[in-house]
Order: sequence, then structure tokens, then C-alpha cells
Amino acid sequence: MRVDEVRSKYIEFFKARGHTEIPSAPLVPENDPTTLFTSSGMQPLVPYLLGQSHPSGKRIVDSQKAVRTGDIEEIGDNRHLTFFEMLGNWSLGDYFKQEQIPWVHEFFTKELGIPQEKLWVTCYEGDESLGIPRDEESATLWKGLGIPEEHIKFYKDKNWWSRAGAPAQMPVGEPGGPDSEVFYEFTHIEHDTKFGPECHPNCDCGHFVEIGNSVFMEYIKQADGSFAKLSQRNVDFGGGLERITAVTLNTDDVYVTDAFWPRIEKMQTATGKKYADDTKPFRIVADHTRAAEQLIADGVMPSNVERGYVVRRLIRRAVRYADMLGLKSLSEITDDQEIAKEEARFRETLARGMKEFEKGTDPFVLFTSYGFPIELARELAQEKGIAIDEAKFKEAMQQHSNLSRAGSEQKFKGGLADTAEKTVRLHTAHHLLLKALQTVLGPEVHQRGSNITQERLRIDFNYPQKVTKEQLEEIEKIVNEKIKEDLPVVRTEMSLEEAEKLHAEHEFGAKYPERVSVYSVGPLDHAFSIEFCGGPHVKHTAELSQSGIFKIQKEEASSAGIRRIKAVLE
Repeated sequence: MRVDEVRSKYIEFFKARGHTEIPSAPLVPENDPTTLFTSSGMQPLVPYLLGQSHPSGKRIVDSQKAVRTGDIEEIGDNRHLTFFEMLGNWSLGDYFKQEQIPWVHEFFTKELGIPQEKLWVTCYEGDESLGIPRDEESATLWKGLGIPEEHIKFYKDKNWWSRAGAPAQMPVGEPGGPDSEVFYEFTHIEHDTKFGPECHPNCDCGHFVEIGNSVFMEYIKQADGSFAKLSQRNVDFGGGLERITAVTLNTDDVYVTDAFWPRIEKMQTATGKKYADDTKPFRIVADHTRAAEQLIADGVMPSNVERGYVVRRLIRRAVRYADMLGLKSLSEITDDQEIAKEEARFRETLARGMKEFEKGTDPFVLFTSYGFPIELARELAQEKGIAIDEAKFKEAMQQHSNLSRAGSEQKFKGGLADTAEKTVRLHTAHHLLLKALQTVLGPEVHQRGSNITQERLRIDFNYPQKVTKEQLEEIEKIVNEKIKEDLPVVRTEMSLEEAEKLHAEHEFGAKYPERVSVYSVGPLDHAFSIEFCGGPHVKHTAELSQSGIFKIQKEEASSAGIRRIKAVLE
């Protein structure tokens, strides 16, 4: 099957079972500074898993765009991807295991025609120390559908799902729960004993590949480390679209699906080389160009910082491996103009780096100061018989990496997604601030970025000049007045058309479903501010005073035509 066909079959299968289709959230998450990119289907839906009602109802289905950049260096095997789509069906306090497991079985075996004898499943082993039992119910349901007992395995942490991983790593207030995963067995692939003496579904040898995961999300982490039941039981299914498509072709290689093969064919034609002879560079170029295209389409341009640096790194690594293949330019496989511009810049960097290399500049300096790939420096050194002090380089790289990670962790400490009281208050203050900015500076001012932690809020907004001291004082005064007025903060579900008629503020460039969630400060018919928003918020503005007075700490330029304000409640 083609990826479009698998996606369509999945969406229609669950729509026929009462689910409403919702659009994919953007790759850049809104109001979640804990992560650079949307990396799972769950990420945009946390408020609804915690009990807030979704505008589209209790049963929803989607195909969520996702990017994972944990280790770009690992890309090149047969199944890991930087950009991918995650098929998802969701029960928000509606059905549970008894419906979900038979549906997943039916979709895989009947809709996609996957042979049942190729399927294995895993269930949660349970944890007495947490008071969470072994998931015998899921195992019994699978057996009743014809999955043999020897194809059902139990694991502990591997069959627990939350955004933060295993129970011990979860922050307070994070939802999670046991899951039941489905694996496809490639009987033609023999077990490699370097991964262990015996093969099993979670073995990394390639004999098994995971194609779906039903999370039964009914727990929330408490301050003392224990787990309580959520206000509702949820189902969160995730299935990698590209992997599932590959399985319908009985191949373990996602790159032979139509998501990648057209690019690979172009590379074969342009270079005269065969994919089967050297898969890694073909895969890296195909994956990285596809991921860069998707990120650029969502507004992330190549740069030296944060998200932009990821795009830059993807393009530059693609250029490096394209050169290995003898591909003259990435434009032979992609017509994205931003990729073309970045490739041209990088080739200038390579030329400068070559001159520095000829002078004997240290490879680490070449890498950090010139963006010169260390692999290239290593290869050139070998060609010329020049020794590279690998130990020194690795030590310097480790230090560089630790510094970068520490800076990132500090920057993204305590994001909105943790739903802590201080964060929620600052989130509501953010709404007040945006409206105050429009009141003082003009209605054409709109948000162009935000970052909300437990310590402070940050807003980026379009404005052509520095905001004066007098204007900032007036903005502060308006926000504090609205806090003192103790206005109700009201959440209303309405049609997209209604919300647009109310001129509700919304994220620039975002796509919204037919029904949306809108928060108003003050009653909707005479509100101070109205915004499209998933929450959470306080109930009344006076609650903000429990954290203190609203104060603007800093106003500065963020980029051309964009200003930035940092503010606190203290």
C-alpha cells in the first residue's frame, strides 16, 4: 500500500466508529517550552487527557506530524526517522480496553490484511511498589481474538507510556498509564545474538518491529511519587504511518515505501549508484531533506539557534552524504528554495573550512567555528596521513555538548505542560498582556511566539520600534487593573466560524478544526480579551495576585520587526 492509502483507511475506519477527525497540530508546539518540536501524538492533547473537554468530542482520530531529534546521528538504519506521521485514535473518558483492542486487531488484520500469525503483543507487567496491577485484562482480550499465548509477553517500564518515559522519570502532574504494543514478526530475518541470547518483541535485532501502541491512560503522578487515578480513563493509540506501510509490503525497510522511494530513485538516476549497494547515505539524504521540508513548511528556517539549528544541521548533513553518493546538488531531489539557499551557504563554509584545514586548524575548531563536518576532517586527515587526536576531540565535543544541553535545560525549565499553579497563572497573565499591548500599541499587534515557565512569561510580538518606558508602564497598569477587577476566565467551545467572527486571537499560520476552544477574560459578550487556546487557566483573574504584582522585567528586539517582553508575577 501507499502511505496515503494506509492513512486514509485508518482515518475512515475510526470515523465509522464514531470518531471525529482533527487536523495535525503544527510541528512547533504552542505554549510548550519544554520541547523544541511536537514529537508525539499525545503532546498537543494533554489538557484533554487531564479532563478538559475537547471541542470535537470524546472520540477523535488524527495523523499527527512529528519530529524527533534525540540523536540525528542514528538515522540511517531501516526504521528510524527524523520526521514521521503518527496515526492516533483517542478516547477521552469514553471507551477503554474492551473496544480498543478488538478495533486495533481488526484494523491490522482485516483492513490492512496483515497475517495474524505475524503479530505479537506486549502488556504491562505491573508494579507492586506503585500499586499498579499486571494487565491481565489486555492479555485476555488478545487471546480471545486468536493471538496465541506464546505471542503475548509482559514487560515493566517498556509497557508504560508517558511523555517523560517510565514512572520514575515522570514529573508531578504528568498523565500516563500501561500500554499494549503490537509487533510484526519478520520471519525471514534471523536473530542476531549480539543483541542477546534470545529474541523477543523488544529485541533490537530487527526480527520484530513495533507497529502500534494502545496506551490506557488512567494515572497521574502525585507530589509524593505515588500514582492516583485520573478523573477519566483515556485511550491513546499511536502507530507510525511509515512503518505500518512498510509492513503491508512485508518489508522491514521504511525507505522502500512511497514516502521515500521517489527521492531514492532520483538519487539512483542522478548518481548511477544503487540503493541496495550502500543504503545508509541514500537513507540519510532522503530522511533529512524530507524532514527539513516539513519543518520549513511550518515556519522553521535554518539558523544557528534552537529549532533553526536543527534544520541547518539536517540540510548540512544531507549535503555531506549527497557528496558521498556523487549527487551534485540537493536540488536534484527537492525543489525547496530554503534548502537550496542553505546548501549554497554550506558549500561556501566547506570551501573556507578546506582552507583552514590545509593550514592545520584543529578539527574541533573547524567543527565549532566553521560548521565543518568532523567526518570530513577525519577522512581528509587520513588521506594526507595527518593524525587526529581522537581522545582530545571527543573530550572537547563532550564539553561542548554538556554546555549546550545545560543551556537548553535552563532555557526550557518548567514548561506550561506541567500545569503547575504558577505556570497557569502566568499563562492567564500572558493573555492579559497581549490585550494590553494591543490597547496601548495598536490592534495590529499580534503574538509571534511565547515561552511560559514557572518563573516568568515571555511574549514575542510584531512591532516596528522599541516600546517606550511610558508605554510599558501603561501596559503594566492595564494588566494589574484587570487582575484587581477579578474578571472570570471563561472557556467556551464554538465553531471556528463563530470564533473568527468574534475576532478571537489565534496562532499565526495555524490550522484549526471545525470546533475550537476559546478563552475569554470576562464574559464572552463583553470580554476584555478572547483567544483560541487549549488552556489551562485560572478561574478568576484575582488568583494571579496570589503570586504577586505583574511586572515587566525587560523589553528588547527579538528579530527584525519583532519585539520581546519578559514579565513576572512577584
